[in-house]
Amino acid sequence: MDPSLGPHCPAREDFWTEEATHTLLDAWGDRYVQLNRGNLGQKQWQEVADAVNASHAHFPNSLRSDVQCKNRIDTLKKKFKIEKARVFQSCGSYVSSWPFFALLDALIGSTFPKSSSPVAIGNRKTPHTASQAWNLSSPVPVGPRTHKRPPPAGHPRRNFLVFSAAEGEGSEDLRGSIGTESEGGRVRNGGYRELAQAIERFGEIYERVEWVKQRQMIELEKQKMQFAKDLECHRMQLLLETQVQLQKMKRARRSENYS
Repeated sequence: MDPSLGPHCPAREDFWTEEATHTLLDAWGDRYVQLNRGNLGQKQWQEVADAVNASHAHFPNSLRSDVQCKNRIDTLKKKFKIEKARVFQSCGSYVSSWPFFALLDALIGSTFPKSSSPVAIGNRKTPHTASQAWNLSSPVPVGPRTHKRPPPAGHPRRNFLVFSAAEGEGSEDLRGSIGTESEGGRVRNGGYRELAQAIERFGEIYERVEWVKQRQMIELEKQKMQFAKDLECHRMQLLLETQVQLQKMKRARRSENYS
């Protein structure tokens, strides 16, 4: 609740200021990462509520319970899911202005698809981009086939590894039928395997880079929230000092009237 409203203006239970929400995300995010992105227990939720109340519970009716904090996090997750879907569907043309999007994206964004990555890795790759990756590789001749297998949607490295394994099986069938394999076929199959290994190495490097970027983003958000907390504390201190001065002036005025 905004302290400027005064103690006679009770806050709604579902009303959260931006500063209090940042404090909530900071406390919850630390424990969420410590639990290896697992669910918090009742003890951890109570610790989160204590952290929020320590910074923002300036009046008794503004205290937050562990249940209220959990409900607020659930609401933020739903809002983030909507914003993430809008960013993904816009193919990067939409930039979310929601103040909590960047922090939640760093904490739970890996569970949602991303459209801004130059090469999609892991579960963040969508069926649409997987289809594009398959279409780019399909014109390359792969030896005799009775039929083409449908392109699986998933990890690009997995597609190429399955592709290489299929090449190995096809080569075994060819050797069984004609006894020998031409030198050109061996060179071509070796080239496919080297390409698959190179893409796999690139994917591992890209995953490491993404992990470092996420850690840096979390640190930046923590610094931003710390600055907001310090600013809020300073504002509260000034407000309390002003109220104390007003009370002193009122007492002095009453004393003069009585005298």
